[in-house]
Amino acid sequence: MARIGAHVSISGGVEQAFRRGEDLSCEAIQIFTKNQLQWRSAPISQTRAERFLRAWSESSVTDVVVHASYLINLAATDATGERSLVALEDEIERCDILGIDDLVLHPGSSRGNPVDDALRLVAARLGTVLDRTGHKRVNILLETMSGQGNHLGADFREFTRIFELLDWHPRMGLCLDTCHMFSAGFDMRTEPAYGRLMRQIDQAVGFDRVRCWHFNDSSHPLGRRLDRHAHIGEGELGYAPFSFVLNDPLWEDVPCILETPQGGCGYAGDMSLLRKMRGG
Repeated sequence: MARIGAHVSISGGVEQAFRRGEDLSCEAIQIFTKNQLQWRSAPISQTRAERFLRAWSESSVTDVVVHASYLINLAATDATGERSLVALEDEIERCDILGIDDLVLHPGSSRGNPVDDALRLVAARLGTVLDRTGHKRVNILLETMSGQGNHLGADFREFTRIFELLDWHPRMGLCLDTCHMFSAGFDMRTEPAYGRLMRQIDQAVGFDRVRCWHFNDSSHPLGRRLDRHAHIGEGELGYAPFSFVLNDPLWEDVPCILETPQGGCGYAGDMSLLRKMRGG
């Protein structure tokens, strides 16, 4: 069955994430390995990494996914682009020392430049990072986006294009965000709609490339291209899409990570709902 969990804090040290995950009965967790709104951060020491790996081995949490910094924009044509390339390589190094295989990354913003030019630039920089970290096993999972502003990743054809430009590199994958896809115009509230969406994903990149889901309801209606997360069942998506994913054999052992608001029922309430939908 799919593995459910949440994005948890690393306050006090990355190893503290497991205690927070355990408190929520998470089977999978997502973390930042540093402040997501700062370019630079102190490297992870070997001692800290050993504490993290020990805590993981003693935990019931099976999967750990890292989310890359929100500052990274591989499509930027100014100095941000080069800074992003260096920052992404650092993110991979941090994942590697912690023994984490999957790094979620926003595809970036075209900032009004032609989309195909932006996709080519993203692919080129990804290729550079993949070459520089060729001795690492860390996968880069591009996240589906809502299309708000000039953000790339609201159209599955854009992922196909990037993967083609990278010759379908084996370390490239996808993270599917329910709120973002719905905001971008992809419905999944009925079984037929869910089936159509699955076919689009399979045709675009193949199911084997999907290594993570982000579970968020949407505060805005279908296709509004606005990224506003809501608690499970409290938004426009409702309960059905999450049940479809959790009970679909396609997603056996794939982490399904909550990124819902901290107020209201919180992660605890959402986790309880997901366990009931999955039947345990």
